[in-house]
Amino acid sequence: MLRPLSTLGSYVLLMRRVLTKPQKGKLFWQQLFFEIDQLGLDSLGIVAFISVFMGAVVAIQTAYNIDSPLIPMSMVGFTTRQSIILEFSPTVICLILAGKVGSRIASQIGTMRVTEQIDALEIMGVNSANYLIFPKVVASVLIYPVLIVFSMWLGIIGGGAAMMFSKLVSMHDYIHGIRIDFEAFTIFYALTKTIFFAFIIATVSGFFGYQTQGGALEVGQASTKAVVVSSIVIILFNLVLTQLLLG
Repeated sequence: MLRPLSTLGSYVLLMRRVLTKPQKGKLFWQQLFFEIDQLGLDSLGIVAFISVFMGAVVAIQTAYNIDSPLIPMSMVGFTTRQSIILEFSPTVICLILAGKVGSRIASQIGTMRVTEQIDALEIMGVNSANYLIFPKVVASVLIYPVLIVFSMWLGIIGGGAAMMFSKLVSMHDYIHGIRIDFEAFTIFYALTKTIFFAFIIATVSGFFGYQTQGGALEVGQASTKAVVVSSIVIILFNLVLTQLLLG
């Protein structure tokens, strides 16, 4: 019981150092644009690939499970849209990013810790936690919503492509289903979750990397812990945010 509480306390104390005004604004902006490229734009490929096939699978499964003539085939488009926007894009993609980006953050900062680069920053009077982690947090919060909107768009297109090639549902019915009872709040809900998830990935991964002690083996262990804990916290917050926003 004490170990999780101690870890949570250490996390909160580290965040107090991280979430402060950068000491050098110009350097912060340089780091921010670099992190946006490394943590966000570098993940466009895997986000696009997963989103297209995720949308295609959802559409095909929905079409195969509609076996009643009383259910219009336009429900395939409606179900695909709702599934992609409400759950698959914000949650599944963020879990994928927790593995790809989270391990990268933890290993990068962990390596700096075990090679005493962080100690050198502290000796020079630099707030190392703010310098190393804060740009990653801001970059994640800014770029992840863009990635998720991109994922939603590709997921719906992937579902349409699957219907067009399989001919399970006409494109007229699919597009009509996408337009049925659309509520802009679903986008707001998805992007709100995404911002929370982005903060979790960046801060939890940064925390485990920053707390690394030992050598290369411990850096690998810190990366694994960062991915596992980030994924667990994302799933828990997914439930909480869903209850708060949709309950």
